[in-house]
Amino acid sequence: MENGAVYSPTTEENPGPARGARSGLAAYCSLGRLPLLRRFLKGSQLLLSLLAFICEEVVSQCTLCGGLYFFEFVSCSAFLLSLLLLIVYCTPVYNRVDALKVKSSDFYITLGTGCVFLLASIIFVFTHSKTSAELAAVVFGFLASFMFLLDFAVMFYEKQQESQLRKPESTARAETLTEPLNA
Repeated sequence: MENGAVYSPTTEENPGPARGARSGLAAYCSLGRLPLLRRFLKGSQLLLSLLAFICEEVVSQCTLCGGLYFFEFVSCSAFLLSLLLLIVYCTPVYNRVDALKVKSSDFYITLGTGCVFLLASIIFVFTHSKTSAELAAVVFGFLASFMFLLDFAVMFYEKQQESQLRKPESTARAETLTEPLNA
């Protein structure tokens, strides 16, 4: 029997690059690891911190520049950290590291970034020169810091719900230990 007759109905010579549900870069990115609310919050953090950074970069003159420079550093750092966390959640990197460590890092990074961004926004309010670019940067800074803190609150709530589900196991075990062993 000839090999061509056996394999021809079941195999293809070249399936092509666009076969399957996902191809190219889309095959490596997945937003499914985050619930819809968390995806929205992470995207909002990314966008708002970038807008705060861009608005701050437009400022051409300042009288008290310390607040501006601190806000610049914090907004840029917040953008980069939120981009890093989103990349970790959406790419195969998430599968290569411990998921608990990623969630724990996200928890503390989000809390720290939200608090420092809020502080930088408050300082910038008291040191800006009231130009439209500075006011826009302040507004985006406050919105971004609230998104970071709201994301932290959601993660904290989820952590509390997980711990509530584990508690009943330990209380049932304590009751059975009080019975005598030789009864």
